[in-house]
Amino acid sequence: MKENLQHTIKVPISADDIIEAVKKMKKHDREAFIEDLLAMTSPKYLQSIKEARAEYKEGKTKSHKEIFGE
Repeated sequence: MKENLQHTIKVPISADDIIEAVKKMKKHDREAFIEDLLAMTSPKYLQSIKEARAEYKEGKTKSHKEIFGE
């Protein structure tokens, strides 16, 4: 029987250190990090993504031009 072991490593880091590290990220990396953070902490956010993807697959979306006329 395979044993499921989980280990936790605690690293003391302040919120200010995290904020500074995020500020130093490239824009694309920062946006991806924030999206991942939202996804991991918000079931509502994950549900909204699932719904949006389903609507897209079903063709229930409008183009930028249809909405803004540009």
